[in-house]
Amino acid sequence: MIDDATLDTFLAGRHGDPFALLGQHTDAAGTLWQRAFLPGAAQVEVINRHDRRLRARLRQRHPDGFFEAPLRQPGRFAWRLRVRWDDGTEAILDDPYGFAPLLGEQDVWWLAEGTHLRPCEILGAHPRQVDGVAGTSFAVWAPNAARVAVVGDFNFWDARRHPMRRRPECGVWELFLPGVAAGARYKYALLSASGEALPLKADPYALRAELRPATASIVHPMPARLPPDASRAAANALDAPISIYEVHVGSWRRKHEGHDWLDWDELAATLIPYACDMGFTHLELLPVSEHPFDGSWGYQTTALFAPTARFGDPEAFARFVAHCHAAGLGLLLDWVPAHFPTDPHGLARFDGSHLYEYADPREGFHRDWHTLIYNFGRTEVRNFLAGNALFWLERYGVDGLRVDAVASMLYRDYSREEGEWIPNAHGGRENLEAIAFLKRVNEVIGGERPTALTAAEESTSYPGVSRPTSAGGLGFHLKWNMGWMNDTLRYIAREPAHRRYHHDELTFGLMYAFSENFVLPLSHDEVVHGKGSLLGRMPGDRWQQFANLRAYYGFLFGHPGKKLLFMGGEFAQQREWNHDRSLDWHLLEHGEDRPRHAGVQALVRDLNRLLREEPALHQRDFTPEGFEWITHGNADESVIAFARYGAQRETFVLVSCNFTPVVREGFRIGVPRPGVYLERLNTDSRFYGGGDAGTPWGRTHSEEQPWHGHAHSIVITLPPLATVFYTWQS
Repeated sequence: MIDDATLDTFLAGRHGDPFALLGQHTDAAGTLWQRAFLPGAAQVEVINRHDRRLRARLRQRHPDGFFEAPLRQPGRFAWRLRVRWDDGTEAILDDPYGFAPLLGEQDVWWLAEGTHLRPCEILGAHPRQVDGVAGTSFAVWAPNAARVAVVGDFNFWDARRHPMRRRPECGVWELFLPGVAAGARYKYALLSASGEALPLKADPYALRAELRPATASIVHPMPARLPPDASRAAANALDAPISIYEVHVGSWRRKHEGHDWLDWDELAATLIPYACDMGFTHLELLPVSEHPFDGSWGYQTTALFAPTARFGDPEAFARFVAHCHAAGLGLLLDWVPAHFPTDPHGLARFDGSHLYEYADPREGFHRDWHTLIYNFGRTEVRNFLAGNALFWLERYGVDGLRVDAVASMLYRDYSREEGEWIPNAHGGRENLEAIAFLKRVNEVIGGERPTALTAAEESTSYPGVSRPTSAGGLGFHLKWNMGWMNDTLRYIAREPAHRRYHHDELTFGLMYAFSENFVLPLSHDEVVHGKGSLLGRMPGDRWQQFANLRAYYGFLFGHPGKKLLFMGGEFAQQREWNHDRSLDWHLLEHGEDRPRHAGVQALVRDLNRLLREEPALHQRDFTPEGFEWITHGNADESVIAFARYGAQRETFVLVSCNFTPVVREGFRIGVPRPGVYLERLNTDSRFYGGGDAGTPWGRTHSEEQPWHGHAHSIVITLPPLATVFYTWQS
């Protein structure tokens, strides 16, 4: 019999070792005792699980529902509890405190070491059978908690009913709850080491979560592990044509007068065909893991393993991914290991300590976003994040991850003044732990999912972001070229008369274009926070605004690097992006500028097709052998021309850009080879809303007249505010 003090501690929900009290236990005298805690029970009997024979009737030790009795027969046995409740109903229950520990020795070792590649298979909530009994196993890492309990609909959210077993070897608490099935809502009730009752916590490894403003986790089966898709390897290769359509799922389109989201199945029927028709090779979705605040666009997530409930259940998201691949479309996800929100149900002070975040706010708090920073020096935290990255690639089969805010991870002084940050162990500004973490993530993905892509949003000149870790790099496949984006957008927003004084903004990117494997991003960040739309940033009257944008898109697709365009940009969205409403699709249907908007859309479609069809525009995006300046110093006329080369030198495309509203007839440029040059695409075409200026009949023969360092040259008509692509024929 347990003493009264111990019983009082248990009834107060503050006993840290429920398995030492509940279930079957032998006392010092050798007597076998049976104990159970069942609030609302009037009578409790112990029966043999196999033959249902009555073994004992338990005595109610406390009116709150604590029952116990000595058992006459020696030796433990498998049992069930036959319960008559206060309302007269009866039930036969499997006792959660009759099951052996769940975590195996190898899993405990890997979790403690921080090297478990797939911790989501062990931690979290998983429907399963134990000893032939159906239920759900729960496991959560909370090493500094004095007590952890599972609460949910199945136990009236009462933290006294289902306290968990502590595994001190790895700081995990575990419990198997018979009868709990998929669909059950749950959280964890924790006491800190000092006995503080913490806010109820959602499961960090939850596979499904409630739609905001509700915050509970939901028991859900683990998606099956998908084998790598060999057909995706070529599509994701560095020499492949890659053109990414970046999408915020909640505002691409809406239904019912713009108030309701499309679900994953509706998106599969609309977004995927649209992206394919437009010629994009990949979709990139802003974060789709569960998040409480719409205005964070998904970048402040509280459930990294759960697809958001906004658009359907996890199976619907899996179907969406499968539809993408069936249509030949890749899918990339934004992934956010740089920070997490302070919401009380999330990871902040998870077990009463700074478990997931750095304790010192000089390391652990992002002032820009008012979020917390993961403690990259903690092995379990690194393992949590690396396991999550692999989870999306393996369990849903997505093609890759774009890692958000990498610069903020690399530097301890990111967005901090002198004295507001803590140097690393060597006195420097680099976050050595975060660097090691990023390398580890890319190595894990490279080893376990070699067909996948990773891309870094990294805005500094940190060396080797897209170089292998074996060569001292971070191991990403791609890096966003923020410098190119900032320079060229600043250039194209200038009045054409002033561009001659800022020509270097157009050409400087080629000074470092091959130092990394770059993506050229015209992303969501360029059309928010008062920046306006891309079209709205173009100078001049309406004709010039559209012409400038078309010329800029041509320059983008001609320039070395993979392409990325945020939704709405492909048809020249007029207004700044608003996450709370649909894109302005009506611009393509009516209005004075409808033909111009439709023209930009047609141009982007044709640019994507040209990118696919011409190897010179994608095979050597990352090597200087794939690029040659023809002329880059003509600042007075704001003209540039360059050649792009494929894997074979004789496969090339000539690109010329005129960033003034002046038609330049009889314009001579040097060419790499003699022959006939065909005007393959002209952004000033009438089909795109332009004035249809260009080389007569779209073809010209080279002349044996040296120009621009070449033995031969051609004479063309350069349209105003336009980019023109030429291909060579012998």
